[in-house]
Amino acid sequence: MGRGRAKAKQVKVARQLKYNSGGTDLDRLRDELGVGDSSRNDDADDLNDELADRYADYAADYGAGDDEDDRPSGRR
Repeated sequence: MGRGRAKAKQVKVARQLKYNSGGTDLDRLRDELGVGDSSRNDDADDLNDELADRYADYAADYGAGDDEDDRPSGRR
């Protein structure tokens, strides 16, 4: 016995999470997770640009005509 109360509590909590989760404070969550400011995203963009430049040579060597995706898939 006693399972009914525990289940009712779980249902209540689940409903609160489902219907009342619109008030999330994203700034507080960011602080709790230790994620830096949005200005740090500039560094990530620079890193992505650097990687894109580095692998652009491979894209030139292995041109678009060499893709194996152009083959028929065999599905009917």
